[in-house]
Amino acid sequence: MASLQEQFLKSGLVDKKKLKQTSHEKTRQKKIERKSGVESVDEARLAALEMQRRNAERARELNAQRDAAATQKAIAAQIVQMIQQNRQHRGNGDIAYNFTHDNKIKRIHVSAKVQDHLAAGHLMIVCLGDATELVPKVIADKIAERDPSIVVQVRKTSTEIAEDDPYAAFQVPDDLMW
Repeated sequence: MASLQEQFLKSGLVDKKKLKQTSHEKTRQKKIERKSGVESVDEARLAALEMQRRNAERARELNAQRDAAATQKAIAAQIVQMIQQNRQHRGNGDIAYNFTHDNKIKRIHVSAKVQDHLAAGHLMIVCLGDATELVPKVIADKIAERDPSIVVQVRKTSTEIAEDDPYAAFQVPDDLMW
């Protein structure tokens, strides 16, 4: 394949005199650069390098976003798998158990034995989408490491009575359900 100069010459865009002049100018410029030790600034080359740097930076950013999305997807799959493998049976569901999730009061029906395990902290409630499941505390802790927003934290009420509590003389019945 012929050089670009030869192609221009064949197509008639330049003549031999113009080619000779540009070639002479180019060699003269290189000779001056060699003698002075200073290189001339090639704007086209610098612009190409800058564009290449920008493209590489953009590619790195896109790869980082893609990796973050893949990591989030993998974490979500791990959570679903842990819930499916470790979910506990709720019992026959004769007692309504109320809990708070996403600033909303929700209710599930559980057996008395499951209610005792929930109150003791042996079982935890996990809300994934619309599904509500019961899992052991160990599994709930592992899920909370990955995404704490789906594990319902049951707050233990303290049995201590404050000194200035005006209702300290009134006892709360054991069978009171809220």
